[in-house]
Amino acid sequence: MPKTCSDPRRLTLHGPTMGTRWSVTCDVEPGVDAPALQQALAAAVLQVDAQMSPWLPDSDLNRLNCAPPDAWLTLPPEILEVLACALDIGRLSQGAFDPAVGALVDAWGFGAARDEPDAAAICAAVSASPPPTHEALELDRAASRARKHAPLQLDLCGIAKGYAVDRMCIVLQQHGVRHALAALDGELRALGPQAGGSPWAVALESPQEGIRAAQGVIELQDLAVATSGDYRRYLEVGGARLSHTMDARRAAPVRNDVASVTVLASACMHADAWATALLVAGPDEGLALAQRMELEALWLLRRDSGLVAMGLGRFGDAPALGHGGEARWS
Repeated sequence: MPKTCSDPRRLTLHGPTMGTRWSVTCDVEPGVDAPALQQALAAAVLQVDAQMSPWLPDSDLNRLNCAPPDAWLTLPPEILEVLACALDIGRLSQGAFDPAVGALVDAWGFGAARDEPDAAAICAAVSASPPPTHEALELDRAASRARKHAPLQLDLCGIAKGYAVDRMCIVLQQHGVRHALAALDGELRALGPQAGGSPWAVALESPQEGIRAAQGVIELQDLAVATSGDYRRYLEVGGARLSHTMDARRAAPVRNDVASVTVLASACMHADAWATALLVAGPDEGLALAQRMELEALWLLRRDSGLVAMGLGRFGDAPALGHGGEARWS
């Protein structure tokens, strides 16, 4: 049985980061210093942003992007940890997850370079044929360094937010917090249950533009969840919806029937990256990939009749969801 707080009080802490907000809800012992915890959480998220943001010119990510091929560059251990995970999931997903999509993201107007598609930049990104990212990027974590063997523009937006959530959980544990829910955008991780013993209830957002509504509820305890979808940032081109998520294998935005994918994992970094990979892979390839990797995942698919759910693991009994349908998974 997990230990519970003897006389818990609930704290809700939050702050801005990465164009959105981080938040923590936690049940703590009376002696926990809330201002110190707030400061430490904000510092942890700020460090991830400073290292991995494609929008900050002096971030470690952009230093690596600007470095010439074959030149070793000293990097902090945190970004090397994320790059190692990104390369690993890139290999396992056969390129469905690829951190080297920065040029495509910028060309289509979703990155730091421009806010609308640029035909010349798209042609340049499409015509580039770099080697597989795991071959083009070499990591030497023992020496805290990395080097590219070809020009690459890396983008860690499909994994960095999940990693930031994991870093917040480390801070919480360092401050003696055993019951918490940490969140950043659509990425969340629970430490233990609530102090009363109940799991943390998290709403699964309905993938509909212009509204905020729950499609179902997921109950978390010592578990992370991440959702990737096409319903918040996208382009309409010729009547087609083009997601801000890029498919490096097609050198184009994702275009399939997947409205959203939700993945459960022990670490939020893994849930975040796998949700991106399964969104890119699409329903058929994604289902086979998730089965092969033994992932717990839920797809919401667009059909003429409405949304249809397809799930694995604890989502395996996912019902067919029409408009406004709801379900609970625990």
